[in-house]
Amino acid sequence: MSVPTLRLASYNIQKCVGLDLRRRPRRTLQVIEGTGAQIMLLQEADKRLPPRPAALPHFVLDEAGWQIVDLGGAGSLGWHGNAIVWRSNSVKMRDYGHIHLPGLEPRGAVWATFDTAIGPLRVIGAHLGLTGKARHEQVLHLARTGANFDDTPMVWGGDFNEWSRAPVLDHLAPDMTFLAPKPSFPALRPIGALDRMAVGPDLQVTAHGVYRERPAHIASDHLPVWADLCRA
Repeated sequence: MSVPTLRLASYNIQKCVGLDLRRRPRRTLQVIEGTGAQIMLLQEADKRLPPRPAALPHFVLDEAGWQIVDLGGAGSLGWHGNAIVWRSNSVKMRDYGHIHLPGLEPRGAVWATFDTAIGPLRVIGAHLGLTGKARHEQVLHLARTGANFDDTPMVWGGDFNEWSRAPVLDHLAPDMTFLAPKPSFPALRPIGALDRMAVGPDLQVTAHGVYRERPAHIASDHLPVWADLCRA
């Protein structure tokens, strides 16, 4: 008997502007769907200037059967550019919210809780700061916030902006296990493992990797990362 799994992916979509400098939301959607994920954590999902409309329009996701966690406002897809979308045929959302992150840059994280084939699951999506000090403070804050949630199994994902492959963030969140970093940036010739995932003690990862199929090499400056999850 096979063990149920769920695929979660994280993708910095760079406002749907590819390395060819063209904004092509349907190309971004093609990459998202290619990952095979049931839940997607997105970064840079909104345009930069207020009122920060969605770079990946709602109707494009709706037409393809994706549901959107209502984190934004005024037409935004997410909050601080972070968004969560999911496939409704295999996943049902319970609740969601925001996490304010410390630092000089305006940064935030988003979370949602789902009922899935592997049971209840809380996902947190984040786009961390550009300086090491900010990233350390933000991971600490995520860890403290996570400790105040209930015991729903939890997974983090996002653009952590961390170039080092050494475990410089891991000790800041001892209840989470960071997956081995794999290069996802820049998309055309990836050398930096900026995009990361971490799982709580009630989850196992059966496989994880970087999605490299075309047009991912040009749709954004990042490649998506993914993980197949099951209950421990």
